[in-house]
Amino acid sequence: MVRLPQGSARPADLLRSLRPRLGWIALVLGIGLLFLGWYGVSGERYTARQLPYLASATAPGAALLLAGTVLLALGRRTGGPDADQQQILRQLEILYRLLTEEAAREPLAAKEGSGLGTTAAPARGRLLVVPGGGTYHRPDCLLVQGRDDPQPVGRTAVAARGLRPCPLCDPDPVGPADADLKPDPDPDPVGAPGADPG
Repeated sequence: MVRLPQGSARPADLLRSLRPRLGWIALVLGIGLLFLGWYGVSGERYTARQLPYLASATAPGAALLLAGTVLLALGRRTGGPDADQQQILRQLEILYRLLTEEAAREPLAAKEGSGLGTTAAPARGRLLVVPGGGTYHRPDCLLVQGRDDPQPVGRTAVAARGLRPCPLCDPDPVGPADADLKPDPDPDPVGAPGADPG
């Protein structure tokens, strides 16, 4: 039995409530017509005698099949989320909350474990480079955290090697003019021209 919305039963409300049932009816009729068209065509040897079955049964059957599919799809889309969808949405929200809380805790735990928890911000001006890399990073950059191979690099070495700033941590840019004006905070630059590798 079809339940109609309370109050004024407008034609749009009636159609919306009957849409899924009309879709199933159209699907069943479409499949039936397709079967009858196939059965009629398969019994005829000549193409000229098969055409009436295609025109009278197969084409309308395909149209009803398509209409039923559209009605069912519209019926599911216009209704609100059902109980299963609501359960999935709640679970996704909980998972998102857990992941974002864990991601917020992870950098704090890494700083506490490495002894950096006493300082609120990394030393300004200190830069790191990964051997063989073409970019320089701040010490709190995600690309160098947890790695054993990042090495400190001075501003003059950054300018001399032509390193680019990391797009993720966005350290202060260093250019040739910066290297001449600012003293090198790190006396032992890695990879600077003329530096002793061994």
